[in-house]
Amino acid sequence: MKKIFQPILDFVLFSNLFMALCAVAQGLLTLALIGSPPIYPLLALLLTSTLVTYNVSIFLSKPKDPQKSEYKRVRWFFAHNRLMYTITIICTLLLIPLFWMLCFECKLLVIFLGFISIGYSLPLFSIGDQRFGLRNIPGLKSLMITSVWVLSCVLLPIFEAESQHLADTSLRNTAILFSKRFLFVFALTIPFDIRDLFSDLKTGVKTIPVLIGERRAYLFCQALLAGYLILLFTFNNNGFNRDFFALGLTVLLMGWLIFKSEWEKNEYYYFLYMDGVLILQYLFLVVFRLF
Repeated sequence: MKKIFQPILDFVLFSNLFMALCAVAQGLLTLALIGSPPIYPLLALLLTSTLVTYNVSIFLSKPKDPQKSEYKRVRWFFAHNRLMYTITIICTLLLIPLFWMLCFECKLLVIFLGFISIGYSLPLFSIGDQRFGLRNIPGLKSLMITSVWVLSCVLLPIFEAESQHLADTSLRNTAILFSKRFLFVFALTIPFDIRDLFSDLKTGVKTIPVLIGERRAYLFCQALLAGYLILLFTFNNNGFNRDFFALGLTVLLMGWLIFKSEWEKNEYYYFLYMDGVLILQYLFLVVFRLF
């Protein structure tokens, strides 16, 4: 049985399809919270753009000998090099019609996010003879990843839903929703930097764990989640309803997974369980609303 499901699981996780599904789930979560039905062209754009962004980032960071990498994800990705090129090209082509289906505000935001993603991956900047990308600026790596995720999965759905008159979200509620999701995603990104602490030290990427240390980074994650819970309690206009308990339970689960990640270094733990909370957050909301 393992021989059957293991290749499928590896494909879903290491091809970045799972990350793309996480983006779709986060987009659906935003639409559900603002009372909008699913907007399928937008969700398709989140799926394809996430696949393209993550795949291109891996292609650009290809090591000299991928099969000697300490990460199974890297070994798998470049062992299926032709497949990943094909998927990336197809998704890039699909992005073109999907882009033109969006409202004007969404188009501008997508272009802005594209520039951020390019600046993150490519060494476009230089100081003297040294070239670097935005990810090399001390402490900026996690902030940039979080910003791209929240702008994509919160603001894009809100802009598109309002342009189609499917929802009407005030600036105050948008800011609260944005802030809560930012804290949640930011807390998720840091354990990945802790896992990559030693490789980042070698390559000179100054992530938050590199700057403040592993132990303080774990405490910082929990502080971010505590901030999320405070916002959830403080700005809970509809009382302790089903949405409140669904989102609160997800935060507690995330806190436990981050705590356990201090000892768990398995790649499947990070890419399946921890990233999977982004999907569970939406599924919990759906299930709690059914009962």
